Amino acid sequence: MPGTVLLLAASPVGKGCLVDAASVLPVLAAVAPSVLSGTDTANVVELADPLEPQAVLTRLRAAATAPGPLTMFVTGQLQLDRRQRLPHLALARTTPSTVRYTAFPWHWVTEELRLRPPGSTTVFIDLHADADTWTFLAGRPLTVGPATALYGRVAPPPPRRTVAQPAYMRAVATLLRSGHRPPLLQLHQQALTRTSGEETARPGAADLVFAPGQSWAGQPWPPAPGFTTVTSPPRTLPPPPAVPPAPPVAIPGQAAQQVSPPPSDPHGEITAAVRDGRHDEALALAGRREREALRAYGLGSEQVLHWMEVRADLAMFAGDPERSCRGWLALAGTRLDAGQAPDAPEVESAVDRAHHQWGRIDDPARARELGAELARLRLRVPGRREGALDHVRQQLRQLQTQP
Repeated sequence: MPGTVLLLAASPVGKGCLVDAASVLPVLAAVAPSVLSGTDTANVVELADPLEPQAVLTRLRAAATAPGPLTMFVTGQLQLDRRQRLPHLALARTTPSTVRYTAFPWHWVTEELRLRPPGSTTVFIDLHADADTWTFLAGRPLTVGPATALYGRVAPPPPRRTVAQPAYMRAVATLLRSGHRPPLLQLHQQALTRTSGEETARPGAADLVFAPGQSWAGQPWPPAPGFTTVTSPPRTLPPPPAVPPAPPVAIPGQAAQQVSPPPSDPHGEITAAVRDGRHDEALALAGRREREALRAYGLGSEQVLHWMEVRADLAMFAGDPERSCRGWLALAGTRLDAGQAPDAPEVESAVDRAHHQWGRIDDPARARELGAELARLRLRVPGRREGALDHVRQQLRQLQTQP
């Protein structure tokens, strides 16, 4: 099956530019598509200094829905919007005061990649952050979701009146131009080694370096023993404290069995179960983690909300749109009850995904039941897509005529 490669390089025009992002595109474009993707053939999409967030979203969505492996190479700079304090990828027209409207929200990357099969997506990043974003990332490292492999670095802002170079991404491209694609972790470490050789004289803080399940701050590279661990695991939520074992979990089609103690990497365990088609086991594991988080942190905590989100996704992977829709509706309601704003990205995303899964329910009675709940929720959370509430009402009228 052919792969898909998305090359995205973006930075503002003018004095707000921190990195010459587009300079790496010719080097990446010189690499054979099959080497970029690790497949026999691949479709390559290139975005150089795009102007509009929606244009980036359209290309990203098309790449995310394409069959086969997806590899993304993203170069540019990160800035925070002043209202919601969320990191954005700055585009050509972005200024500090217009980030919310002219930059690409980073959480859109996570949202669009969420529905891809686990293990099919890899993202390489070489990003520079402005001072505000760099401080933000110290407490909330960048993520692309638990099912996506993330490699690369985020660098601190360069000295004033200096435009940095995407040294890490150029090293990745140079290594791949040989025609050999080593294992990705090895490629990542080789690129970091080359980058450290180019930037040893750079003053200031060390880069944040990312690989699946871990990231480091420090030089030289690859990370040596004793380097400070910034975050682990793929998601940034802290693990729940130890709690008594949960009761036996009954898995459909099998005798009731005692679930083993939570692994050190529950996301990896769940991903492996989904990859093997063991969807009931994956749902049981996520359900147990949610119950543990509920006892430890309480309803409405980010830990509980995270595992509610995981369970809704797992139901989708299992081909159960009704359960997935119920999960997303419950998640949206819980977020609203916890005081989150109706236009918060997490709330809008939950309602949008409930809407999407609702449209896949075949049983008219169940669709009518959940459609009425979705319509009530759409009154509070209309979302960014015009006509969403009207669509629900129209579909409900059609469902009323069905037995």
